[in-house]
Amino acid sequence: MATISKLPSGSWRVQVRRKGNYISESFLRRGDAELWARTIEGKIDRGEPIHSCGATAKTFKDLIDLHKEDLAEVGKKLGRSKAASLEFFTLRLGNLKPAELSREKFIKFGRQRAKEGAGPVTVGIDLGYIKTILSHAAAVHGIIAPTEGIDLAFPAWSGWQGQRTGPAFKRRRD
Repeated sequence: MATISKLPSGSWRVQVRRKGNYISESFLRRGDAELWARTIEGKIDRGEPIHSCGATAKTFKDLIDLHKEDLAEVGKKLGRSKAASLEFFTLRLGNLKPAELSREKFIKFGRQRAKEGAGPVTVGIDLGYIKTILSHAAAVHGIIAPTEGIDLAFPAWSGWQGQRTGPAFKRRRD
């Protein structure tokens, strides 16, 4: 059974010790912590490999590279827009560890993109691509790459969509 404890920061830490395996992770919501613990315990019981985000992928760039390699392996070619976005993410977020990709980082990322002129749909697409990369790492490679931060950033971003003050909006109005 997993041990779930509340940290002084308000986050929840989950520790799973089972059949000689140990893995831990932190979450903002207790429900997410409980779900993750059940998932990990099930994997251990089924004998599936368990990896922490640091085991095979040290940075978000590593996850992007894994995603690209897997798409190429199954014969899927990246479109021009997605390829450009992935290169952009590599420059902006590539040196962060997957566990460091928090709600705050994604909100800050969205605000920066908006200041640069990206509209709400573009930022939403960017966040969607990032969630796909994180989910892919977890589903295909068993890497613990939490998507909780993205899930929490989406509603926060939707509140900014009415703010049309960036350079792109000014160009359209002129």
